[in-house]
Amino acid sequence: MTRAWLVTLAFGGVLLAQEPELPQGLGEPEPGLPEGLGEQAEPVDPVSSVSPVERSPMDWPGTAFFADLGLTGFLDVRAGTRVTSDRYERSASLAEARLRLEYEDEFDPFVVRVAADLVADALYDSWTPEPESGRGFIDLREASVATTPLPFLDVKVGRQVLTWGTGDLLFLNDLFPKDWVSFFVGRDTEYLKAPSDAVRVGAYGGVANLEVVYTPRFDSDRYLTGERVSYFNPLLGRRSGRDAIQRPIVPDDFGRDDEIAARLSGDVRGFELAAYGYWGRWKSPGGLDVATGAATFPRLNVYGASARTQLAGGIANVEVGYYDSRQDVGGGNPFVNNSEFRVLVGYERDLPELAESLTVGVQYYVENLIGYGAYRSTLPVGIPPRDESRHVITMRITKLLLEQRLRVSLFGYVSPSDADAYLRPNVTYAIDDDWSVTVGGNVFFGEDDHTFFGQFENNSNVFVAARLSF
Repeated sequence: MTRAWLVTLAFGGVLLAQEPELPQGLGEPEPGLPEGLGEQAEPVDPVSSVSPVERSPMDWPGTAFFADLGLTGFLDVRAGTRVTSDRYERSASLAEARLRLEYEDEFDPFVVRVAADLVADALYDSWTPEPESGRGFIDLREASVATTPLPFLDVKVGRQVLTWGTGDLLFLNDLFPKDWVSFFVGRDTEYLKAPSDAVRVGAYGGVANLEVVYTPRFDSDRYLTGERVSYFNPLLGRRSGRDAIQRPIVPDDFGRDDEIAARLSGDVRGFELAAYGYWGRWKSPGGLDVATGAATFPRLNVYGASARTQLAGGIANVEVGYYDSRQDVGGGNPFVNNSEFRVLVGYERDLPELAESLTVGVQYYVENLIGYGAYRSTLPVGIPPRDESRHVITMRITKLLLEQRLRVSLFGYVSPSDADAYLRPNVTYAIDDDWSVTVGGNVFFGEDDHTFFGQFENNSNVFVAARLSF
């Protein structure tokens, strides 16, 4: 462990050690998150008093080197620790340095984009690259080619981060992969969205737009295995982690284990309306192979719709989704997730009457288990039953201070039906146009160790981060 920590520190130190001159234009603001990611708080604006040509003590000399290569990106160094003891996990929750390098160029009629993280992670025993999980010394975020063969048609092929839907850190019809490990240990919220290896086609008309995403091989979530985050293991009847690492059976037959997602959207009298369809599998393990005891990804179809509009000085949204579990149609298979119906209602508004630069957003979410009687009658003895309906309320509060250099935010999930909660406090200070520091946490509460948030109670953590954008 000591050697791994030293390597992480050395990785950051080497990158900060060189001293060439700064290029013209240093100080461009950091690129924002992908549209629709869900982290909807206002970004910290650049500080106008810092001249882009002034050399400050915080300037990074390596910027000139990457600029000459046509690269942009950032250096992000983070460390975190659990605030409670977990007998199944290490006390450190995060210890890594990431160097993001991005390249984009146009070769008419194509646009090529590549984005990758070079990673020094002190908490993994091996740095061998694993493209599907993002582990190893390189995490390839994007490698795509885009073109517009017709004025109304866009095509993008390759690894890309995809997102749609109206929820803020709640996803109903967004069935693109998520990285729950990153989310729970304190990486930037950008990393909640894992990349897909897919073909995206968008057709845009005057009345409606149609987007279709085809993934030739199933892209699962970067799900919890127990290596970094402990969880409730129903087979053991207790929490588990590194003592019982989960190794699911992941479908990977190219062309047969494929996925299709579609969205039809348009504006009607001030309402942003959309209909969604998904044909694939549960994105995180949703079944059990009885013969081997390994988790599986059963087949799943999802059909949904959403609407968003301005209301009373804010933005209101509603979204619904029907999860059709194809391998448990009647709900009587205890080893496959039941079908579900999910509903989300949300509202977000700036509140200048209370305080300047204050934004508040609330959401109410319900998931209802279909075929509940069959589920209860076939549930194996000793496994805690789910509630027929699970209710979750979220609130996001964001306040900008110190000429918008300081962003203070709190995002909280509370489930009255499960009697558990999850809080995400975060404070970010922009030192100048390029440097920022962050202090944050992931705090879990729960009366029971088998509810969704309650199972993670021993994973509560705090973290610190420093980021340089170039």
